[in-house]
Amino acid sequence: MYRRFLLIFLYLYALIFSAAKTIRMPNQWAQSHWLVDYRFGFIKRGLAGELFGFLFEKNAFSITVLSIAILSVLYFLIIKIALKTTWSNPKSYYRILFFVIFLLSQYIIFSAHLIGYLDHVVFLLTILAVYLITKNKWLPASVIAVFSIFIHEISVVLMLPVCCFAIIVNQIHRREFFIKNIFSRNLLTKLTLFLILPFLTVVFISFYQEINGENYYPQIFSYLKQSSIPENVSDSVCSAYTKSFTYYFSEQYQHFIQRIFISKATIFYGIPILFSLWIIFKEFKLKQNIQLFALLIVVSAVPLILHSIAYDTYRIWTFPYMILFLGFWILSLKCRAENIQTKHEKLSWWESLFFITAFLFVSLVPAVLFDGETERFSMIIKLILILPILLVLYFLKKAPAETD
Repeated sequence: MYRRFLLIFLYLYALIFSAAKTIRMPNQWAQSHWLVDYRFGFIKRGLAGELFGFLFEKNAFSITVLSIAILSVLYFLIIKIALKTTWSNPKSYYRILFFVIFLLSQYIIFSAHLIGYLDHVVFLLTILAVYLITKNKWLPASVIAVFSIFIHEISVVLMLPVCCFAIIVNQIHRREFFIKNIFSRNLLTKLTLFLILPFLTVVFISFYQEINGENYYPQIFSYLKQSSIPENVSDSVCSAYTKSFTYYFSEQYQHFIQRIFISKATIFYGIPILFSLWIIFKEFKLKQNIQLFALLIVVSAVPLILHSIAYDTYRIWTFPYMILFLGFWILSLKCRAENIQTKHEKLSWWESLFFITAFLFVSLVPAVLFDGETERFSMIIKLILILPILLVLYFLKKAPAETD
């Protein structure tokens, strides 16, 4: 019981510390996305605003309440998954370190800073879809994926790869996984059943956007300005809603290599991501199945493709954290289903150094925020606030797991 209390405190404290650095009310970009709907005809990302307008009056207050509710549910599920996954193997210290890094990560920091963004809805739906897949309910998960793509096309790189990973892991014995097994008739059938509806949805939205998207720019721009959205924000949002994917690719692709390999995020985000991958590798004994580990690396890296069409580099770099969080959950559920308990191992000195480095990067390095904002805690305050985390980690390392 003592150990469980420490875990609950640790995870909640880490999440609150991360969110408190940057949390704010929904900015005008987020508000605009909830205001846009199908009143002028079909438009990508219009479903969220359409449903919102059907249920509530569209104003800043209702958007704020909805945004807080969505983020709260997402945080609740994240904490619940982290705790249940940790308790499923209470002797593993690796699991605790993984979730501490995730809860301190830039994903949590940006999720609070970008409250109201449709990304949060996409990840909520992804959690639901993955849960359904683990229960062998492919078609309901596929319908949710379609729904998510209509809310935001970013679902293609955030939701679909991790759902496919869940299907693959759920269908193949973890110790017998080989890439060639993905091409078995049984697994290909399940992947096709899941992907056919989302694929048709993506094709429809893409072609429609290429042909008709820009026709709606004047109406949406005028509507947003009448809704008290500043002209520069209205223009940016209208471009995001009406410009084609090929337009953004032609504008941004030349920066892709630099954003992946030669940016500050490459170091400050990349090292904690590498540590998270290492923890997964060790925790689930993936040395015995390197092909499964390689598949997870690919799935977690897929969101970085967005660097070729979007300029918000730091936001995009946060997505692999959430994908790895979901991947850890999927692998943990598979181990539980196969009744596999990984052996408890002590951290080596270099693993401890690796953790400390990743820990300092996610907890102390200031995030580059939107709208010219900065984190509200100074370096001194952050140094003081991380002490309870280190103290609880020390006690958890010393506390006997049998007390669970």
